[in-house]
Amino acid sequence: MAEDSEKGERIAKVIARAGICSRRDAEKLIAEGRVMLDGEIVTTPAVKVGDNNLVQVDGKPLGEPEPARLWRYNKPAGLVTTHKDEKGRPTVFAALPAKLGRVVSVGRLDFNSEGLLLLTNDGEIARRLEIPSSGWVRKYRARLFGKVTQNDLDKLATGTTIAGVAYGPIIADIERSKGMYSWVLVSLKEGKNREVKRVMESLGLKVARLIRISYGPFQLGQLAEGQVEEIPARLWREQLGIGRKKKVEAAAHDAPWKSPGKSGPEKGRSRKK
Repeated sequence: MAEDSEKGERIAKVIARAGICSRRDAEKLIAEGRVMLDGEIVTTPAVKVGDNNLVQVDGKPLGEPEPARLWRYNKPAGLVTTHKDEKGRPTVFAALPAKLGRVVSVGRLDFNSEGLLLLTNDGEIARRLEIPSSGWVRKYRARLFGKVTQNDLDKLATGTTIAGVAYGPIIADIERSKGMYSWVLVSLKEGKNREVKRVMESLGLKVARLIRISYGPFQLGQLAEGQVEEIPARLWREQLGIGRKKKVEAAAHDAPWKSPGKSGPEKGRSRKK
């Protein structure tokens, strides 16, 4: 095997780019002994692969990598962002059209969260876009229950620690309030598990509804609930600096983020009680 070769790419990255799974999951497959290179079981993700090497996962050779593609999906509430749920709950990927083939999500949305979820057939691209160092700004509209002032929310701008977990700066602005309910626009970069809900709970507020409206330069817009739409390659390549051969360049720190529109989260559809 080509472990010490200076040429080629790490095998986990090659598996990710074939659209089988993320690079992290590919490393798990290697640890489980499910990956072979030129007929030998791979024991370390440090192995590098060249154009003439044969990589197999569960005995099946990797297919020719398809061109990288990226989709917008308006996730409904009540779906888990995973390929298989141990609790038997419905999943995002089971709800997608079969013609998409195997795709992975860029980050996740909680079971009851809604809105924009980016999907790609390239696991390496997904990993690059979801790590905090990429600088992607996630924006949400949150419907909060409880008494809240702008001064309360401004305290989140310097970051906070809850139950030993440090959360980065969050920019939250009240859009409108009526009685005990408020709609708040929330912007953050990290996107830790249940971050918005946990931070708001620390202020004595309950998140009654959470809708992601943008991820980096990509907007939810008027995409209907449950609908998936491909983002033209010429648009996302320009925004992300990803070439036609799926080579991922380092994300620029001065990426031109687009501000989301001002349409309300309820516009265009009603919600059954």
